[in-house]
Amino acid sequence: MGDYDSIRTGRNCVFLMHVHLVFVTKYRHQVFGDRHLRRMEEIMRAVCADFEAELVEFNGEANHVHLLVNYPPKVAVSKLVNSLKGVSSRRLRQEFPDLVRHYWRAQRLWSGSYFAGSVGGAPLSIVRQYIEQQNRPV
Repeated sequence: MGDYDSIRTGRNCVFLMHVHLVFVTKYRHQVFGDRHLRRMEEIMRAVCADFEAELVEFNGEANHVHLLVNYPPKVAVSKLVNSLKGVSSRRLRQEFPDLVRHYWRAQRLWSGSYFAGSVGGAPLSIVRQYIEQQNRPV
């Protein structure tokens, strides 16, 4: 059954929603080492849990990170993103003073923009077929 084994239920719905997020450092500065990325994953995992979401995958390099997040329909992706970026920036700056030299002028670790793409689920053709069949008389 694959991904459908991880279908989740809420009070009024059943859902399986994933978003692929990419955050880039301000000015694409080469900021992160392995220790920064390890801590960032922990921080972002905790932020996701606060939103009743799950950080399914995390990966990063010196100037960007990729996240795959399973999230409930009540969560606005923009609010999740703002919290992920804000909390990680604040906590990393507190815990790793050496990062200061990369962002002292901008006072921000992350670029103001981000990428968000929907991921997974049934192919659109299958969804379209399902919707069309809902209108057919039995």
